Amino acid sequence: MSENAILIAEKRDRVGKGTSRALRREGRTPAVIYGDKKDPVSVSIETKELIKAINKGAFLSQIFTVEVGKDKHQVLPRDIQLHPVKDSPVHVDFLRVSAKSKIAVNVPVNFLNEDECAGIKRGGVLNVVRYEVELLVPATHIPEAIEVDLAKFDIGDSIHISDFTLPNDVEPTITDRDFTVATIAAPSGGVGDGEEGEGEEAAEGEAPAASDDSE
Repeated sequence: MSENAILIAEKRDRVGKGTSRALRREGRTPAVIYGDKKDPVSVSIETKELIKAINKGAFLSQIFTVEVGKDKHQVLPRDIQLHPVKDSPVHVDFLRVSAKSKIAVNVPVNFLNEDECAGIKRGGVLNVVRYEVELLVPATHIPEAIEVDLAKFDIGDSIHISDFTLPNDVEPTITDRDFTVATIAAPSGGVGDGEEGEGEEAAEGEAPAASDDSE
C-alpha cells in the first residue's frame, strides 16, 4: 500500500464566516477535522495545494495525512463545498480514520474482457446501471475499483454485485438483495430475457460535521 498523500494545514483559533472569507482572500481554504471520538480541529489549507489534490481524482475516497504543526491526522475527505461560480473549494470536512475504521465509500466498477463477451460479440450492448457501488470498506484499504469478467455473459444476462470479486473485509452497503450493476442488452436496445436494470438508489454516507464556516 502506498503512503498517504500529505496536506499541510494551519490551525485556526477563530471560526465564522468573516474569518473564513478573510482566509479565502489570502488563498487558503477553511476545513475541519473531526471524528474518532476526539475534539474537532479547525484548520486551513493552501487552496492551490487543495485544488491539486482534488484534480488528481478520487478525492472523496482517498486517505490523506493532514499535518498541523507537529500533529498528524489520518483523514478521509467526507464533504467538499465548492464556490457556485468559481467552482473552487470553500470548505472541506475531514473524518479521522484508523486501521480499525470501516467507512462507506463509492468505488468505481470495471468491466473486463468486453471483446470476449459472448453477448457483445453477437451485437449486444453493455448497459451500465451503476458506474460506482457504495461499499463498506476498511478505511486504510479502500479499493481503487472492483472488477468483473464479462466473458461468460450473453444477451439478456444481468450482472449482479455477487458476480464481482470483492476484497477481504469489503461488502456492499446494500445487503437485502443481489442488486444489478449492468446488463447485456439486445441489439435493438431492449432488455433480453434477464431482469431489467434497476434504478440507482441515492447512497447515504455519513453526514458531514456541522460547520459555521460556509458562505
